[in-house]
Amino acid sequence: MSKPSLARGTRDFGPEQMVKRTFIFDTIRRSFQRYGFQPLETPAFENLSVLMGKYGDEGDQLLFKLLNSGNFSEKLTESDLNAGYKPLTAKISEKGLRYDLTVPFARYVVMNRGTLVMPFKRYQIQPVWRADRPQKGRYREFYQCDADVVGTESLLCEAEIVLLLHDILPQLGIEDFTVKINNRKILTGIADMIGAHGQEGTLCVAIDKLDKIGKDKVVDELRERNFSEESINLLDPVFSLTGGENPFADLRKWLASSEIGLKGIDELEQVWEMVESLGLKNPKIQFDVTLARGLSYYTGAIFEVKANNVQIGSICGGGRYDNLTGTFGVPGISGVGISFGVDRIYDVMEELNLFPENQTISTKVMISNFDKEAFKYGLSVLPKLREAGLNAEMYPDSVKLKKQLDYADRKNIPFVILIGSDEMNTGQLTLKNMKTGEQQKGTIEELIAAVN
Repeated sequence: MSKPSLARGTRDFGPEQMVKRTFIFDTIRRSFQRYGFQPLETPAFENLSVLMGKYGDEGDQLLFKLLNSGNFSEKLTESDLNAGYKPLTAKISEKGLRYDLTVPFARYVVMNRGTLVMPFKRYQIQPVWRADRPQKGRYREFYQCDADVVGTESLLCEAEIVLLLHDILPQLGIEDFTVKINNRKILTGIADMIGAHGQEGTLCVAIDKLDKIGKDKVVDELRERNFSEESINLLDPVFSLTGGENPFADLRKWLASSEIGLKGIDELEQVWEMVESLGLKNPKIQFDVTLARGLSYYTGAIFEVKANNVQIGSICGGGRYDNLTGTFGVPGISGVGISFGVDRIYDVMEELNLFPENQTISTKVMISNFDKEAFKYGLSVLPKLREAGLNAEMYPDSVKLKKQLDYADRKNIPFVILIGSDEMNTGQLTLKNMKTGEQQKGTIEELIAAVN
C-alpha cells in the first residue's frame, strides 16, 4: 500500500503551528472589529462566470476549475475534444475555487446592495487557491485577511487603515515596520509630465527596482522599454524625491502643470493631516513615489507595509479602487482596502522570535490517573478546573506515573495535579510545577488560585 502524500503547494499545520496562526488571526480579528468592520464569509467556490476575466489571462489560467458533478463528459462530441482546452473547459466545468477575496466580495456587494448599510465595512479571513507553480514562500492554498470599506470616497478610510496597521502590527510584536504610501494619480501625472501618457505601469516596474539595482540600471531598463532620452531626462527629479526632506513640496513644484498629479498630492497630504489629528504619535509612514502595486487595479492611495531588518518582502498591501463592482454591471462604487499576508507575518514573527511563549500551551493543568479510585476522584476535580477558566485534562489510563509525566512534558503542560490515597483522604491535592519540579499541597480552590 502506498504512503499518503500532500497535494503539491499545500501544507498541514500541526497543533504548535496552529496555536501561533490562531494568535495572529485572533489579534487581527479583534482590531478589525474595534474599527467597525463586520465579518463576512463567501463560499470556497464560485461560478466561473463570476471569476473569469477579472484577473487577466494569467489569472484565468491559475484558477482551479471544478469538474461538473455526475458524468461531466456525457454530451461531449469529437469536435469539443479537439477544440482546445478553453472551449473544452467551458463545457465540463461551471465552477472554480476562489482566487482571492475581492471578487467574491464585489459579487456579494452587487447581490446585496439593496440591503447593505453603506458605507459597508467588512473583513474576511478565509483561504484562497491558485494553480501556481509551488516554490519557497508560494503556495497553492493560503489564507488572506482583508478589510475593506465600500460606498464612500472619504479619505478618513485611508487614514484609518494607517491607524489599523499601527494597531495590529505592534500587538503581534512587529514594532519596526514602514507603511509606504503612494497615489495612482501621482504616477499618472508623472507619466504625463515626461510624455509617456498611459505608460505608468511600465515606468513604475522599472523605478520600483531603484533601491535594488540603482539609478543607472533603472535608466538602462527604461531605454530597453523604449522610453525616449528626453522622457528619461525629464524623470530625473523622481530619483531624488524618494528620500527628500519634503517630497510633497518638491513634487508639487515639479507636477505644477498636471491637474491629476496635484490632486494625488492633495489626497496624500490630507491623509497625513488626518493621521496626525487622530492622535497617532510618530507614525511610521513614508511617501514612496515609486510604489506601484497592482497599478491597473488601484485608482487612488496605494499601501505597502514592510517589516524592517528581515529578508521577507511586504507583509501587507492595499489601496483605493473606484470601480470594484463595475465588472458586474454596477459601476461607481468606490472602496479602499488592506490585505494582511498572514503567512509572511508568521515567517517574520518566527524569524524574530516574537510569538508569546504561553501560546504553545494548549492544556494548562493535567490530572494524574493512579487507579480506579483516584480516577473517580479526579472526575469530580476536572470540571472545577474548567469552570475556573483553565484548559484542563485528565490522563485517561492508569499507567506508571513516569509515562503520565512524560506525556505532560512533551505536550508542554506546565502543571500536573497528583491525586493518590493521601490526597483523597485529606482533600489536600499535590500540584507539581513541570518546569521547576517544585510541589505544593492545597485544596482545589487554593491550587486554582496558584495556577492562575
